[in-house]
Amino acid sequence: MKPLLLYIHGFNSSPLSHKAQVMAEYCRRERPDIRVEVPQMPCYPAEAVAFIEEYVQQFTGEYKIGLVGSSLGGYISTWLNERFQLPAVLVNPAVKPYELLQDYLGEQQNPYTGERYWLAPKHIEELRQIDVAAIPRPEQFWLLQQEGDEVLDYRQAVEKYAACRQTVEPEGDHSFVGFERYPTDIIKFLGL
Repeated sequence: MKPLLLYIHGFNSSPLSHKAQVMAEYCRRERPDIRVEVPQMPCYPAEAVAFIEEYVQQFTGEYKIGLVGSSLGGYISTWLNERFQLPAVLVNPAVKPYELLQDYLGEQQNPYTGERYWLAPKHIEELRQIDVAAIPRPEQFWLLQQEGDEVLDYRQAVEKYAACRQTVEPEGDHSFVGFERYPTDIIKFLGL
């Protein structure tokens, strides 16, 4: 099967995010055989999940798919793993976005796309509905976490993915400082 890297960006982000660009550039330069897909995720959780599920289904069978999920994309990647058993590298993943995003209710604007939308309590519930309580296949996950994450409590991810491979670095921030060090190992871990 042909290799495919699917990068899932976070809340209010886009395919132009730095980490997505780092992975795409690495594959262009070092592994041009890998197809890289970085879709623009819909703003609303239920729409995002339906979109990404259909997106993955169009490639299954023909491609060996590996996931990289950042922040909210890490939360969605965990759900995709449960649904399709795809290996995933999670970068500073959101563990309880249904709690975190309570503070973001109301009007939002994606700084990359300029899209304006309204985050309501029903969207928080949509996030809660795809929560994966326990990780059934810990060997399929690699957590890349920085303790200096100013957006998310890094301890939640360390605890949730305790049985998984983990690289936890002191300092850093939510963007994951120095992500450029990891593409080779990420591709290797995903088996692409």
